[in-house]
Amino acid sequence: MDEKPAIRYVARNRRALHDYFILHRFEAGVALLGTEVKSARMGALSLRESYALVEKNEVWLHNLNIHLYDHRGYTEHDPRRRRKLLLQAREIRKIQQRMLEKGLALIPLSLYFKGPYLKVELGLAHGKRQYDKRAQKEKAQMQRDLDREIKGRYRIKS
Repeated sequence: MDEKPAIRYVARNRRALHDYFILHRFEAGVALLGTEVKSARMGALSLRESYALVEKNEVWLHNLNIHLYDHRGYTEHDPRRRRKLLLQAREIRKIQQRMLEKGLALIPLSLYFKGPYLKVELGLAHGKRQYDKRAQKEKAQMQRDLDREIKGRYRIKS
C-alpha cells in the first residue's frame, strides 16, 4: 500500500500569477529551524515580496517572513532571514541556465506541508506587461459572460 502523503497548503502567492507568466514549476524542500516549523504549522508566515536566487550552486529563498513562534522560550530566529532550498544538483543547473539565458525570475508560488516536511513550489517566470494583464482580465470577463449566457439558455423552465 503506497499512499502519497497528504498536502496541506500554508500560504499561496496569488499575486505572482497576476504579475508573471509561469513557464516551469519546481518543488523544493526548505531548511528551517524548529521554531520556524512550529510557526509555519500555525500558518504564521507570508510569501509577500519573497523571491529565490541561485548563489554558488545553491538556491536561497529571500524575504520569506516566518513570524516568531509564541512559545519559543529562549530561542529566536530572524523572521526574514534567507533560507536554503533543497533541490537536486541537476535541477539547480537547469534553473541557473534558464535564468541566465532568458532573464527569468524564480518566484515562490506556494508553501505547503507534504507529510511532515515543508515544501515550496517555485516558478520560473517572466513578468507580464500592463497590456498582458488587461488582455487577461478581458478574456476572463468574456468567459464569465459566455458561461452566464449558456447557463441562462439551458435553464429548465417550470
